[in-house]
Amino acid sequence: MSARMNRLAIVVALLVVAAALSLFTVDQRQYALVLQFGEVKWIVKEPGLNTKIPFIQNVRYFDKRILTLDNSEPERFMTSEKQNVMVDFFIKWKIVDPNLYYISVRGDEALARTRLSQTVKDGLYGEFSKRTVHDVISGERDRIMEQMRVKADLDARRIGVEIVDVRLKRVELPTEVSDKVYSRMESERKRVANQLRAEGAAEAEKIRADANRQREIIIAEAYRDAQKIKGEGDSKATAIYAAAFGQNPEFYAFYRSLEAYRNSFANKGDMLVVDPSSDFFKYMKDSGRGGK
Repeated sequence: MSARMNRLAIVVALLVVAAALSLFTVDQRQYALVLQFGEVKWIVKEPGLNTKIPFIQNVRYFDKRILTLDNSEPERFMTSEKQNVMVDFFIKWKIVDPNLYYISVRGDEALARTRLSQTVKDGLYGEFSKRTVHDVISGERDRIMEQMRVKADLDARRIGVEIVDVRLKRVELPTEVSDKVYSRMESERKRVANQLRAEGAAEAEKIRADANRQREIIIAEAYRDAQKIKGEGDSKATAIYAAAFGQNPEFYAFYRSLEAYRNSFANKGDMLVVDPSSDFFKYMKDSGRGGK
């Protein structure tokens, strides 16, 4: 009885092992190739549980998602102007024909990446050699990327791969060229700055000269108007004085004498030596007689 149980257990174990070796699952993100002695027997593209012949057939899995090939170092390309530019790019790609992919590169992703990278580089050499630095940096950058995607995709289809996108991350001049360009740009900017300063200084002098001229004109006109007004005022004052004093000449003479006395003895220390019979004392004498 125990021998039968042992044989049954062995049979069950063998069946379990055979079932385990015969079944395999495919993820929704994968393709599965069932190989028999290195030959593709069939392809599983849908997710789920599948079977194979154990020990005779084996399964290879390939990613069906979009993959990225990022160029590790910038590549040097030459433009139509014989100017070198450094280009950093990346490629978005995916496997669309796993059977052809396996046959072409034996399912080796490193080989596929090498071929795709070389295809894009060869295409960029051709595209850059037909364009100027301005075109590749900004003018026709989008057009270059689209043309490269189309050309690279044609070659990639031969190995069962689709090129989804080709992008130029960075396009710049080499360091030795950049230094010369920046130095030339700096010199040009300094020249323009000096020219603008000189023009500004000349314009400032012109403005100052015009302002000084206008100032002199304004002062001269103001002085002229002031003298004119002053002359008119003096004329009117003289006319008023003449009219007022003309009514009583004796009073006018007396008033002028008082003005002379006031001016002559403005300070207490003033001293005047004159002849007592001088006309200067006329009204003082008259004033004395009048007092008597």
